[in-house]
Amino acid sequence: MSEQSASDRAALDGMKVPYHIGIIMDGNGRWAKERGLPRAMGHREGAEALKQVMEAAADFGVKELTIYAFSTENWSRPPQEVKHLMMLLDYFLERELRRFDEQGVQLRHIGRREGVEPKRLARIQEAVALTANNDRLILNVAFNYGGRAEIVDAIRAICKAGLSPDEIDEETISEHLYTYRSPDPELIVRTSGEFRLSNFLIWQASYAEVYITDVYWPDFGREGLLKAILAYNERERRYGGVTVES
Repeated sequence: MSEQSASDRAALDGMKVPYHIGIIMDGNGRWAKERGLPRAMGHREGAEALKQVMEAAADFGVKELTIYAFSTENWSRPPQEVKHLMMLLDYFLERELRRFDEQGVQLRHIGRREGVEPKRLARIQEAVALTANNDRLILNVAFNYGGRAEIVDAIRAICKAGLSPDEIDEETISEHLYTYRSPDPELIVRTSGEFRLSNFLIWQASYAEVYITDVYWPDFGREGLLKAILAYNERERRYGGVTVES
């Protein structure tokens, strides 16, 4: 165990570590702009930050991460930026997949398949299949994802199943979401200081604690995740109830 790892674990001693954390990885473009670099470089550094956060999450005892990698709205970005983001995804699937598998990371794709280039979709499915039995850390990659689209797709699936209105409750909807295998996240992290969910896990995040940091995603890293978990432990989760004082 490294000195840094031992120090971080000591800081978390006695703390409650969220089982599932959702992350809106924001600020890559602004990080690059402030340094006079192209946006593509910000995305590349953001990908490196993700590897650090994944390793830290597993080390801290987090079991699931859901990352907002590419939204359904991101297709409207400049074509060159979209092209670079797709290339970055391809790079991860080709160059990093084996390492993720060896580290016990299970990859899952949440999002629509429609609109994704067939070869890229096939690579995603291969990565999911290869890592299906890993259990050190589950990484849900929200790619071509939108929270509203997810709910629409869930309702469509329920209708196709032929359920009557009286048979539909919150559990029914949850069971038809992309994240049907995952518990709801206890903590949602957003970097870069923006105060909105941006159509991310809008059903699942109903009672999640939200942690906002001004730090841009490329600079978030291990220290940022540790601070987020420590801040989470300062919250009192009441799920709409109240604390009764003695």
